[in-house]
Amino acid sequence: MAPLVSILLPVRDGEPYLAEALRSLSAQTFADFEALVVDDGSTDGSLAVARAHAREDDRFRALTGPAGGIVAALERGRGEARGALLARMDADDVALPERLAVQVAALAAERDLVACGCGVEYWPRDRVTDGARRYEAWLNGLVTAELAARDAFVECPIAHPALVARADAIAAVGGWRDPGWPEDHDLVLRLRARGWRFRNVDSVLLRWRDHPLRLSRTSPRYAREAFVRGKVHHLRETLLAGRAGAVVWGAGPVGKSFARELQRQDVRVLAFVEVDPRKLGRTIHGAPVVAVDDAPPDGVALGAVAGAEARSRIREAVATQGRVEGVDFVAVA
Repeated sequence: MAPLVSILLPVRDGEPYLAEALRSLSAQTFADFEALVVDDGSTDGSLAVARAHAREDDRFRALTGPAGGIVAALERGRGEARGALLARMDADDVALPERLAVQVAALAAERDLVACGCGVEYWPRDRVTDGARRYEAWLNGLVTAELAARDAFVECPIAHPALVARADAIAAVGGWRDPGWPEDHDLVLRLRARGWRFRNVDSVLLRWRDHPLRLSRTSPRYAREAFVRGKVHHLRETLLAGRAGAVVWGAGPVGKSFARELQRQDVRVLAFVEVDPRKLGRTIHGAPVVAVDDAPPDGVALGAVAGAEARSRIREAVATQGRVEGVDFVAVA
């Protein structure tokens, strides 16, 4: 009989942490799963660790292949998976014992929910930066589908190693792909484009290890420029489709980076909206910088100022124009 959940765990040279990650999965209170550990061309002892664990727990399988990257490894695992639900896990993280039980229960209770994540805790705590703590707090607050959809263009609203999703939904959007920007955010934005619901459960269930060799720190796919490129691509496919262009709220570094990428992808920048009087009246990348009261009503407003407080101020301002978030306004930072 097929298990309900298939866990996809790609690994490349993760020997220092892999055994702990696998033990945390074996210790789950929810037992109806298989775990597919996909070795992505490791040159250390990762494959030996995976095979040893599989001998101890027959729910685990070690798959091998050439070094093709995380997307190829995930798709290799998805091709072997038998479960109706796909769960993600990384080789350097630790799942708390109730993780699968809580997330599976959420998907069972909410039939229109296609995916869910969980709260995360960066660790070791003494290495966690202030920026990571802010991201952790933002992510852990997205506990309704409405909040997750609202903020989906800010950052990826579900931590990739915390994901549990319906296998048929993943298949319907084409699985994981490598478009040159973060594969996790790309996947979630494709789910969002279908109008499907996702959220995080309101419990911290994953310990997200921070260390210098994390892929998000070493691969150009996760650089800030790549994030912006991916966001603009998906905006063009959704909110910006058929619209006159974009109105960028914020003429600082974030807004300028979005404007440059919008223009690269053939989206017209109608104006920048600013509250700093020193910037008003200037022209940036061919677009005028105007005050809030002079913001053009056409196009889609993009809130391109980082930080929760700045997003709140922009949301209040665009609401006075009668704009509707998710229709003609979205926060992108």
